[in-house]
Amino acid sequence: METFIIKALQLMLSLSILVGFHEFGHYIFARMFGIRVERFFLFFDYKFALLSFKREAKSLVVKVCDKLRFEVPMWAAKPSDTEFGVGWIPFGGYVKIAGMIDESMDLEQMKQPMQPWEFRSKPAWQRLLVMIAGVLFNFILAIIIYSCVTFHWGETYLPFRNAKAGMEFSQPAIESGFRNGDIILAADGEELDYLNNETLHAIIEADEVTVLRDGVEVNVAIDDSMMLKIMKQNVGFAAYRIPAVVNVAEEGMGAHAAGIIKGDRIVRVDSVSVETFSQLTTALQPYKSQWVDVAFMRGDSLMTASVMTDSLAHIGVALTPINELYTLETKKYTFWEAIPRGVEIGVSRLTNYVSDFKYVFTKEGAQSLGGFGSIGSLFAPSWDWYSFWNMTAFLSVILAFMNILPIPVLDGGHVLFLLFEVITRRKPSDKFMEVAQTIGMFLLFGLLIYANANDIIRFFIK
Repeated sequence: METFIIKALQLMLSLSILVGFHEFGHYIFARMFGIRVERFFLFFDYKFALLSFKREAKSLVVKVCDKLRFEVPMWAAKPSDTEFGVGWIPFGGYVKIAGMIDESMDLEQMKQPMQPWEFRSKPAWQRLLVMIAGVLFNFILAIIIYSCVTFHWGETYLPFRNAKAGMEFSQPAIESGFRNGDIILAADGEELDYLNNETLHAIIEADEVTVLRDGVEVNVAIDDSMMLKIMKQNVGFAAYRIPAVVNVAEEGMGAHAAGIIKGDRIVRVDSVSVETFSQLTTALQPYKSQWVDVAFMRGDSLMTASVMTDSLAHIGVALTPINELYTLETKKYTFWEAIPRGVEIGVSRLTNYVSDFKYVFTKEGAQSLGGFGSIGSLFAPSWDWYSFWNMTAFLSVILAFMNILPIPVLDGGHVLFLLFEVITRRKPSDKFMEVAQTIGMFLLFGLLIYANANDIIRFFIK
């Protein structure tokens, strides 16, 4: 329950930042062109709002300026046109721009005579920039976060060459020709240094990947079905192999009672050979609440002990963290170096996500779509700012791309119609925009229902 709450709080905070920044993009560009923004809300306020306010002419700023006999800033000298607030439905948010057919479907306003401060009265190029601003601000936010994360934490990674036990591959990867223990060297001749998002995409898009297998270089042919299988089975590609080296033997458990200590490397359970933590877990499964022979290396000596498992087939060992087994490398960046690196990461994430989007139109891709549950599960089970900011930046990239899709009700739908107007010099009728907006809302709600239904189905099936 605690893990669920932490993940939910991270999701809510992340979405609040992303949506707030996105809507601020629309707001600032609208105000820049003299367009009235009637409402700016974080979260949705169906029926009522938790908090709302609208600055009057005699605001605190005006009072302070009068008291100190300072000139009142122009922006504070008149009442605000915008009502700011916080809704009670804790996902999303919106700005309501005057004279615009949007999800609020305020058709009464559109029947009134056109006003100079309305969206519909402005030139097409200004309206286009207002609509693009939200997407632009999300991408800029991602770059800012990546740059700050890179500057503050640097980049810590485990080079393939330092992971002497190689990689542990998922079943789809094994079916494509990889073998557990392979050390990845290159994709289509381009050297690969360590496992990250860019490396994974380089492998998926490659014709062949070179690995070091038992001291010999081997080329593995990559076929298109591997990624589809990974999505269908909802598994990753690979992970670093963690040798079964004991870090702690818990008192009162079987391993401690059998004399196993820190530094021992477990190599066999009964007659089954063990090299990694995952293999140890699998090998112990048949022996719940039973005695089982466990062989382990202590220095250069092979030792064997009879160990009692508990009802979950655990023997009470915590394995040595990977950073204590292998040498990790950290690259630090100055402030000015972190900015171009942040841009590089942001562009790479966007490019890779766009490349992956083609899988949505496959059966496996459609089945892998997820809603808020899937997004929330991506966050760390304990609060970790490094992980939180990286995930928030990635979600900002996703939000930017998804919002620019040419679907009515999304920013991309408005952009599509505005581009049509710019090119043909013909403005779509209000009636057409109303119908398109309604269709877009049905499509969007249908997609949300489908994605969240997938989450529910996966929850009960697993």
